[in-house]
Amino acid sequence: MHIVINLLILIAAIVIGIPIPFAFMAAALYMGFMFFPDFSFLTTVGFRSLNSLILLSIPLFIMAGSLMGSAGIAVRLVDFAQSILGRIRGGMGAAVVVSCAIFGAIAGTCSAAVACIGTIMIPRLEKLGYPRHYTTALVACSSVLGQLFPPSVPMILFAWVTQQSVAACFLSTVIPGLIIMVNLIIVNHFYCKKFPDIKVDSSISFRESSLLIARSTRRGIWSLIMPAIIIGGIYGGIATPTESAAIAVGYSVVIGFFVHRELSIKSLWKALCVSATTSGVICMMLFFIAMLGRLYAMEQVPQRLADYLLGISDNRIVILLMVNLFLIIIGMLMDDLSGTLLTAALLMPLMREIGVHPIHFAAIMGTNMGMGNVTPPCAPLLYLAARIGNVPFNQYITPTLVFMLVAQLPVVLLVTFVPELALWLPRLVMGIR
Repeated sequence: MHIVINLLILIAAIVIGIPIPFAFMAAALYMGFMFFPDFSFLTTVGFRSLNSLILLSIPLFIMAGSLMGSAGIAVRLVDFAQSILGRIRGGMGAAVVVSCAIFGAIAGTCSAAVACIGTIMIPRLEKLGYPRHYTTALVACSSVLGQLFPPSVPMILFAWVTQQSVAACFLSTVIPGLIIMVNLIIVNHFYCKKFPDIKVDSSISFRESSLLIARSTRRGIWSLIMPAIIIGGIYGGIATPTESAAIAVGYSVVIGFFVHRELSIKSLWKALCVSATTSGVICMMLFFIAMLGRLYAMEQVPQRLADYLLGISDNRIVILLMVNLFLIIIGMLMDDLSGTLLTAALLMPLMREIGVHPIHFAAIMGTNMGMGNVTPPCAPLLYLAARIGNVPFNQYITPTLVFMLVAQLPVVLLVTFVPELALWLPRLVMGIR
């Protein structure tokens, strides 16, 4: 009974708007008082959990994402995508999707993709005749790619909680991410036929088009090199994720100050403050989730949850469908980072018991949490995009549902029941079994 109350406290606190770190704190304090009157030992658990080199990469990737906007890197990525797709009807919508994918390969979080790409693209597409509510929905749903393409901060947290290879977790969501990206581009192509006012750049010859792409590539070459440096460093064995994150920060500063010359001391300070604030929130969440995780383990909460679900049905397909529903609901209530921390700790024992590979579970969780983050009524990413786009809920909900049901839900189900979509690339590159 106390376990149910604990989960209700956590969910209720989040629903009524209490900051998520404090919601985790309330749940941890309740469990501590109920089962361990003197639970001071848990603070040691919390502090020890933060003593991790892997976790150091998180504030560094967040900082790199913040600096991208100020250093002119994000704008050049968008211009590069526009040079390729801008002369196709609906092409700028596809450029939004591609820009979110590229940005996600650097910043590593969905919220960063919404904030940066949304700020740049929503006004730009509105001038080209795209309805503002449609672009807002497209940015929100495309931002999910931020946690599916490496380096992904949620996957770093998943690897930390479950003691798996960070690089293997990164690779598990690449193929699902590519499929979702293609699906979003296809849905956008057909959806744009409903908008007669969309302006398309006049057609030009192949030679002129090639020159335009070459120009945008030359202008944005330093921005395009950045994902290659980060990802190539990790998978080439040259640098750890933490070292790659530090390189990304240093690279952004150098490019912003000396190449693009758009970064100032003031904007650098602002980016550092935003990164410090976000990192502080994450550290608080990690501290309390470590305490809560230890309490859950001592009270055998994950095992009880596994026994309960297995008691409902011992059919693997039914259990996976229930897990998918649970993950989507958690994604609706929490952002991608806090939801990852909670669900990875709770559900991993169940996944092992029904024979799901941990790296396969990383992909299941990543795709489900991503869709949950844009699923009404809570949908944290959807409301963040709405604030940036300044659009009321009733206007952007219809295109959002279309993107979810047609582009994202089929991939969630495919990843769940076709493990090779998640495991093929990690096995090929990392040799995991």
